[in-house]
Amino acid sequence: MTDKPCAELMASNLASRLSRLLPGGRGLWIPIDHGLSSYPVEGLENTDEIVDAVIAGGADAIVCQKGMLFHQRDRTNWDGFVCHVSASTVHAGEYAQTKVMVGDPIECLDRGAIGLSGQVNLGSIGEMEMVQSLGNLTTSGFGIGMPVLGMVYPRGPNLVEIEGDDTGGVAHAARLAFEIGCSVVKVPWTGSAESFRKVCEAVPIPVLIAGGPKDASFEETLSVVEQSLQAGGSGVCMGRQVFGATDPTACVRALNALIHEREDLESAINFLKVEIVG
Repeated sequence: MTDKPCAELMASNLASRLSRLLPGGRGLWIPIDHGLSSYPVEGLENTDEIVDAVIAGGADAIVCQKGMLFHQRDRTNWDGFVCHVSASTVHAGEYAQTKVMVGDPIECLDRGAIGLSGQVNLGSIGEMEMVQSLGNLTTSGFGIGMPVLGMVYPRGPNLVEIEGDDTGGVAHAARLAFEIGCSVVKVPWTGSAESFRKVCEAVPIPVLIAGGPKDASFEETLSVVEQSLQAGGSGVCMGRQVFGATDPTACVRALNALIHEREDLESAINFLKVEIVG
């Protein structure tokens, strides 16, 4: 039988951490976990500089692996680190997209994390194991009041096209994260506000969009972010477009103008240009 005072404390801790990570229900999260999967990565050569720039820009959270977390938390004493506990590398052949669990909630908490993150690649060879790992993570995280971000991507060779789904599996990705117990979900942009609205309507948890490859101008990225917010999205979990930019602080401030200050696109772009020039 659950101890009621203990359960209430865990729920209170969970709510408090979510409020810190998602002020006003929206989040500006910057992942920098890419170096584990493949390195070198443009923009992540000096992570101390990137972390300082992102914090200065006003990010709500930085998502990173536990070694990076421990180093940066000790160095900065900042309280917005989310520990990503899923890992694989580009050298694993057909298993390159099969993530394994490399940390646990208690360890992440001890290292200074305020939240947890796990990944599932729908349709990949190891999907079943990844789903199980994410479920275990939400179970353990809930037990200590730690919110979990589910990074769920429909991208594997076994992905099934479901009739009538114009989100390309993204709505299913969000639904999986919600139903397995995640507090927040990160998914790819679907390509249109109409289809992304269906993703947001599929779940009652905040939906953050991934940035994808760094092949668009940041003005174009801001336009996508604005569309996602208008469709019901709750912000971004966006890495390469930020840490690979000439001025990461300016990029974060421009995102902040859209996500938290609720400025329009033109104002955000002008703000970005002012920051770069300044």
